[in-house]
Amino acid sequence: MLTTESPSHYTNLEKLSTRELLIGINQEDKTVPFAVEKAIPQIEKLVDAIVEQMQNGGRLFYIGAGTSGRLGVVDASECPPTYGVPHGLVVGIIAGGDGAIRKSVEQAEDDFEQAWKDLQAYQINEKDTIIGIAASGRTPYVIGGLREANAHGIQTGCIVCNAGSKVAEQAKYPVEVVVGPEFVTGSTRMKSGTAQKLTLNMISTSVMIRLGKVRGNKMIDMQLSNEKLVNRAVHMVMDELKIEEKEAAELLEKHGSVRKAIDAFQNL
Repeated sequence: MLTTESPSHYTNLEKLSTRELLIGINQEDKTVPFAVEKAIPQIEKLVDAIVEQMQNGGRLFYIGAGTSGRLGVVDASECPPTYGVPHGLVVGIIAGGDGAIRKSVEQAEDDFEQAWKDLQAYQINEKDTIIGIAASGRTPYVIGGLREANAHGIQTGCIVCNAGSKVAEQAKYPVEVVVGPEFVTGSTRMKSGTAQKLTLNMISTSVMIRLGKVRGNKMIDMQLSNEKLVNRAVHMVMDELKIEEKEAAELLEKHGSVRKAIDAFQNL
């Protein structure tokens, strides 16, 4: 039996009070970061490999189904506003297409051929990296996509929550985060999903920092797309340059980004 399908440590859930349910879920959730910590050596190898590819003009693709696919789409969609990278540099692809983000398309994950077809729409090439995301580690959509990528000389990685899986077999850089049984047996949107989200945060954040998208601890290339972000940017410029708010706002308005505002001031 897969670890992700193992019986919950809790039973008679329907008889528990709300407080007991919440405490039980929280107790299980506390174990997830420790499982991720054990996978750091694997994550490190994957991040370094991605950085090398992207420095040579490559892109990063996530493929997955259900919760795993949605998490990849979310991570990819947040890279442009956070780090100012172009749309298309990090791409999330979910089995069943974008409609599956909102409404489950359960049978889409059973097609071994579809992921490669979806990837071909992006003119996938040997400079790119594909990460397959699958809690079970046996999703046909992901297995097939990684297998074809390998056959075409494209770098592959994965994030799975079972050890020794079929998905990990296909990945050159596998990441296995084994979180154990779910609070509700088999409900991998819970601990497994949390583990995948934490791992994706680590991967994309580390990659972007390594690519020079952070200075000090600041997102100097973030998009100034709303009032909150503009205000944050103003304070970033103020803090970095030790200037007043009015001057920082004027610099930011003139140059359009935190990086350009800081560089322009320092080059005066």
